[in-house]
Amino acid sequence: MPQLGSLALAIALILAVYSIAANIYGARRNAPDFVVSARHAIWAMCAMVAIAVVVLWAALLRSDFSLEYVAAYSSTTLPTVYKITSLWGGQQGSLLFWTFLLSIFTSIVAFQNRRRNPDIAPYALAVLAGVAIFFLLMLNFVTRPFDLLAVVPAEGSDLNPLLQNYWMAIHPPSLYTGYVSATVPFAFGAAALITGKLDDGWIRSTRRWAIFSWFFLTLGNMFGARWAYEVLGWGGYWAWDPVENAAFMPWLVMTAYLHSVMIQERKDMLKIWNLSLIGLAFDLTLFGTFITRSGVISSVHSFTQSGLGPYFLSFLIVVTLAYSSLLIFRSKDLRSPAEFESYLSREAAFLFNNLMLVGIAFAVFWGTIFPVLSEAVRGVKITVGPPFFNRVNGPLALGLVFLMGIGPLIAWRRTTTSNLVRSFAAPVAIGVATGIVAAAAGLRQWYVLTAFSLAAFVLGTVLVEFRRGMNARRHMVSEPRAKALVNLVAKNNRRYGGYIIHVGVIIAFVGIVGSSFFRTEVKKSVHVGESFTIGSYTLRFQGLDETDTPHLESATARVQVLRPDGREITVMTPAKLFFKRPQQPATKVAIRSTPLNDLYVVLAGIDDDGQTATFEVFLTPLVFWLWAGGLMMVFGTVIVMWPNVRERAAIATALSRSSERELADAAPGGD
Repeated sequence: MPQLGSLALAIALILAVYSIAANIYGARRNAPDFVVSARHAIWAMCAMVAIAVVVLWAALLRSDFSLEYVAAYSSTTLPTVYKITSLWGGQQGSLLFWTFLLSIFTSIVAFQNRRRNPDIAPYALAVLAGVAIFFLLMLNFVTRPFDLLAVVPAEGSDLNPLLQNYWMAIHPPSLYTGYVSATVPFAFGAAALITGKLDDGWIRSTRRWAIFSWFFLTLGNMFGARWAYEVLGWGGYWAWDPVENAAFMPWLVMTAYLHSVMIQERKDMLKIWNLSLIGLAFDLTLFGTFITRSGVISSVHSFTQSGLGPYFLSFLIVVTLAYSSLLIFRSKDLRSPAEFESYLSREAAFLFNNLMLVGIAFAVFWGTIFPVLSEAVRGVKITVGPPFFNRVNGPLALGLVFLMGIGPLIAWRRTTTSNLVRSFAAPVAIGVATGIVAAAAGLRQWYVLTAFSLAAFVLGTVLVEFRRGMNARRHMVSEPRAKALVNLVAKNNRRYGGYIIHVGVIIAFVGIVGSSFFRTEVKKSVHVGESFTIGSYTLRFQGLDETDTPHLESATARVQVLRPDGREITVMTPAKLFFKRPQQPATKVAIRSTPLNDLYVVLAGIDDDGQTATFEVFLTPLVFWLWAGGLMMVFGTVIVMWPNVRERAAIATALSRSSERELADAAPGGD
């Protein structure tokens, strides 16, 4: 079976190389048979990679310790669900999984474009195959998942205990899906530069892929934050860790791209900027993989270190230089005669929004690589911690939230003063009123007051937009309010789905601000039967329950949570775990979450007699709304991606016009 996996990866590499040659030859020589052959090669490549994945999964489920990878990341006592997730728990498996996703997406693109985009699709597929070749080279020659051990051990080393959590079953696949799917719009952007087809046809063809990538990057970041919140036992969910930053930066740039392409579609502007953004987003996905796998930057999330770093860095440099060269070569063709007519316009607001997002991404990038640069230049690694990121990105985040409120209410091209006053009166009043109420409630931090006021302002702008659209629809077709609202969103799903995403972002922003500024912490050692308080809660230690399985030992504390009047709310069960195979301890936290606050209990230590325990308890306000905001963003993205007849018609019209222009250019006297 391992030989079958290795053979499948070797054949996949050959097929990927052939698909590039056949696509380019078929496109340049106008030989459709070669393009069809290249498409079949891509599908066959996907099948070969799928066989390799199935072989490795089967080995993990059978506990075949003759495979080095299985012996390193599994054991006979490992629960089945974690045997499945251990496919992406180690380096070779995660790269194989990445390649599998890339081959699936490439196959889907080949199927989608078998009759569309005949000029740029072969080149886009060649770029996708080129990326696949890099990963297949790594899997075939550098980090092979099917290497055999000379001596087969009786037992495996087990999966890292930090990865034995249900969030790790969905966090890496979500993040990888976001990373890998960003390759598709990048490939079409590169193909547009290669062929000179520089209108917005490539954007329309890949819009759903860009949204799809953003959606899964959002899920990956949210799931990762939740994993850190539940597993690491420090009471937080984001520490500006390098690997966290590596996942956050592509999300920021992809967000900027999704906003700025609207300007190109409407005004035929920002062509160079949009192509630069999609190239930067792809580069950052490679940079994230470089950080995770190279070991050059220490991270609690970086579970493997290897010699892959130089290969990824070299590939990143080659891709960046090649793409930048194409941009420079086509720069004259990308210039647009259209210009901004006013700074008080929606396109100007979108541009400033882009600058804020890219500014945050640059600040995060600089803070991430600065320790490496300082060590290379001065020989001393200077660590950049959360204070730097918070100090730099905090004001930028406020500016970004402010622009989120401005953008929807101002018109394209230019906005008059009277329209500004009429549009912003209600949202500004809501924001000011919120600030006054918050100050009256005792909040004094300027950042918190500003953040809550701006959040209310943005929510006010969204309400105004929904109300305005609903009233206009009721005036035109005389529908009841509820039906008018549903039909308004259904007929304009991109616009109003985007507003719902904005609501989700604001809700999450409120959760982040509240949980960052008002967290309370208590650390206490108590005997069985003793109590201590945090906020309005009283916690009473009731005793320990110990269990022992072939896989792990656990000591679980029973902590009774009481109201101020002595009534019981719940019993929480934090635990200390000890995994036997890796001989590694871990912590299982207990969380009671409400819309107002989270009670977060960690069993920090146990005395030898088991009658005394040390607890670390955090009371964190509003963190519930971070997760609620994430769900709202998911809901809004589903609405945005829902099929829309009007959008399909626009794509068909754009493709038809492109074909007509090509025919006119090819006709005698077409010049």
